[in-house]
Amino acid sequence: MTQENITVDVLVVGTGASGMATAVTAASHGLKVLVVEKEARYGGTTARSGGWLWIPGTRLATEQGIQEPPGAAKAYLKHETTTHFDERRVDAFLEFGPKAIDFFTKRTCVQFDMPLAFPDYHAEATGGQPGGRSMVTRPFNGRELGSRIKQLAPPLPELTVFGMMLGSGPEIKHFMRAFKSPSSFAYVAKRLSRHFLDVLSHGRGMTLTNGNALAGRLAKAAMDLDIPVWLSSPVKKLVVEFDSVAGAMVQHEGKTVRVHARRGVVLACGGFPHDIERRKQLFPHAPTGKEHYSPSPETNTGDGLRLAEAVGGRVDGTIPHAAAWVPTSVTTRKDGSKGVMPHFIDRAKPGVIAVTPKGKRFTNEGNSYHDFVQAMVKACEGEPEVSAWLLCDHKALRGYGLGCVAPSPLPIGRHLRSGYLKRGATIGDLAKQIDIAPATLESTVAEFNASASTGDDPAFGKGSKAYNRYQGDALVTPNPCVAPLQDGPYYAIKLVIGDIGTFAGLVTDERTRVLDATRQPIKGLYAVGNDAASVMGGNYPGAGITLGPALTFGYLAALQLAQADMTVEVAPKVERREPEAICRAA
Repeated sequence: MTQENITVDVLVVGTGASGMATAVTAASHGLKVLVVEKEARYGGTTARSGGWLWIPGTRLATEQGIQEPPGAAKAYLKHETTTHFDERRVDAFLEFGPKAIDFFTKRTCVQFDMPLAFPDYHAEATGGQPGGRSMVTRPFNGRELGSRIKQLAPPLPELTVFGMMLGSGPEIKHFMRAFKSPSSFAYVAKRLSRHFLDVLSHGRGMTLTNGNALAGRLAKAAMDLDIPVWLSSPVKKLVVEFDSVAGAMVQHEGKTVRVHARRGVVLACGGFPHDIERRKQLFPHAPTGKEHYSPSPETNTGDGLRLAEAVGGRVDGTIPHAAAWVPTSVTTRKDGSKGVMPHFIDRAKPGVIAVTPKGKRFTNEGNSYHDFVQAMVKACEGEPEVSAWLLCDHKALRGYGLGCVAPSPLPIGRHLRSGYLKRGATIGDLAKQIDIAPATLESTVAEFNASASTGDDPAFGKGSKAYNRYQGDALVTPNPCVAPLQDGPYYAIKLVIGDIGTFAGLVTDERTRVLDATRQPIKGLYAVGNDAASVMGGNYPGAGITLGPALTFGYLAALQLAQADMTVEVAPKVERREPEAICRAA
């Protein structure tokens, strides 16, 4: 191994949304930036995500005619974060979030679409809103990345159809209704044809959606600014000089490179979803660290946290929930490997309920994934395993799908043979398949069905909240989330706990500077994304509360590093072009 030395203004560690947002903003302000990535592909967890961002008060909402009530967002976050309300960081997020959106949408190819209605997860709470805060990344033509498309991390296989990413919202509805609506059938046929042609020509689909679109757009913005990105280049340690982080030792192409960072190092390594030891410490449901199933990249092992701790940083382990919980199911892929499927939407559909291993319902299935897991943990207190079963009848399974099982007309045989999907001719037969007392499960379903026929759920109020109804089936009345389980055969999938990102992270201030044990900034060291303790305080207020702060604090970190006027937007030092023109230029 030989050692080399290079000097930059800013070293960014990680290629997810927070790291790339930092890099693009810093370079736009004239700084020399280097991005290093541990994996052989760029995009991190972002590339596997839904691509949604939660940022109140943006121009995109105003353009939709949605006005953010003064003080509502702060009141909502104060309600949501409870004991971990950090007013300075919350204020910074609410101030710089809209500015970040303006910067990226006006100056780069990073673009978003704001749906007219996407409720906060607790829209009925103080400050909650029925829409105007969650936005999704606009689909992106992967051809704009040129040869770099080959290095973009793929989407999560379990969230694709024939390897194709589906856009959120309207596109999913078209696929759900492909055999019920001529217009949807035509849309799906065209979309599939284009995808298969792309696979033949390029080896993958080129219509990037959701998180893959965000990762691709940020990569293109970095390419436009000639920002070097080193892949397969892990950081081995931070370099400290005169009580300041002055750079890092990076392993790159068989060499150890000492990277001098004149302005600072930004940690954006994606948190610790696959750090077994830290999971043991912070995940109560995982006493050995292995009782947890994350769909995040397996290389997200807490590197950023350990690098910072080695120079005096500390991790906030007091956050009530150390991760963004999601119920998951573990499937066997066609190649024999294991896949982790996050259950975001299926729980809210009519004709679907969840029960404990003892056969009892325990919560409103339509609630957010984070809330659902909390209820699952509480319901399984004292049990050897925290798990649940998601149940539905044949009509619901073929109409909506369940977990990895796609709706009709796609076959279900593979999932039955692998044991992922359990089936019984009657509820009693299904109970035997999943080791629940038949009489108990029959009673649970009968009790639910008694009121479900009129759209009611007196036990848990499924469909009573705005977010429930948004994820239900608008064609089902009077309750888009409730229908009886009565059309056999019946099906079940086992649910276990996973995450879509960690919340416990490095303690930082409102300027993204990493703080030491005395809450003083460690000079030259910054943390963004899931490497920083979540500004949401361990709760999940709405769709995109990881990526929204990721983009915002990445942007803010760059302003801090550039020592820019943080009260006035500074025009980037790049050629002024229309956003989509920037995307097309190569």
